[in-house]
Amino acid sequence: MTINQIFDSFNNLRVLIVGDVMLDAYVWGKVERISPEAPVPVVNVLRRELRLGGAGNVILNVKALGAEPIACAVVGQDDFGDKLLHLLRDKNLDTSGIVQSASRITTVKERIIAGSQQVVRVDTETDKTISEAEQIQLIERAKALIPSCQVVLFEDYDKGVLCPRVIQEITAFANAQGVPTVVDPKKRNFLEYQHVTLFKPNLKELKEGLKIEFDVQNSDELEATVTQLKATLHAQGIFVTLSEHGVYIDHDGEKHHLKAHKRKIADVSGAGDTVISVAACCVALGLPPQLVAELSNLGGGIVCEDVGVVPIDKARLQTEAEKLF
Repeated sequence: MTINQIFDSFNNLRVLIVGDVMLDAYVWGKVERISPEAPVPVVNVLRRELRLGGAGNVILNVKALGAEPIACAVVGQDDFGDKLLHLLRDKNLDTSGIVQSASRITTVKERIIAGSQQVVRVDTETDKTISEAEQIQLIERAKALIPSCQVVLFEDYDKGVLCPRVIQEITAFANAQGVPTVVDPKKRNFLEYQHVTLFKPNLKELKEGLKIEFDVQNSDELEATVTQLKATLHAQGIFVTLSEHGVYIDHDGEKHHLKAHKRKIADVSGAGDTVISVAACCVALGLPPQLVAELSNLGGGIVCEDVGVVPIDKARLQTEAEKLF
């Protein structure tokens, strides 16, 4: 496949994204005085904005690549849950995988910003594991959608939507259907993702997940640690993002350590979301491991040049990829 054919093929993919979809709320204002009630600034609000956050940013990245993302998650049967669904529908995104629960609140990360300075962040959330009834509902939604998808992407933020039963049943069903599974893990369920296609921790998650210390600049130690993780999870492949040390992939009998691209880094926020989004689409197309790693690494580097969390620019990624290959 040429780079042009790969990027055209992204447009034919359906990607099921299972995980913690949340809202990012922003309040912009200005500070002209200190409160008489406490020694804190008074922020006069100029504007407010709601954006998709958490797994929602992966949804936006997958959409930006040209694929069709389908969210599969549990949110609250509350005002913020309604607003989250409204945001998805506004972007013409499929919401058939979303379960609204009367016993759960929607996760919201609210940032109060005065000028260019974040004054405070207010989190409304629960990280309690979803109930048994919610687990059953979520699994049923996923099973109904998986046969029409080319890849399942688990996007875990440790907020309780992904739990052992959900992970195991969805993975087993996807494997039985011949649909690959790609994972962006967090700490709580790190070792629960058994028999997946591609598991993508970052360096910190790798060390914490295996409770191991090693020198990332020692290639033998890095390879041995990844081999250990691969065996522990019975995974087909492991793909580790190593920040300034690049990325390492061990998949389908190939092992590659790629250097990070030299860039003017403005903000690393959301880079991991871009990496996993590109990787999932590449795995769905059955691309060789080195190419999966190269394109994902390139995408993560590109979004680091922008301030704030932004989805990948597909045209720019394609242009840069064509120069490389």
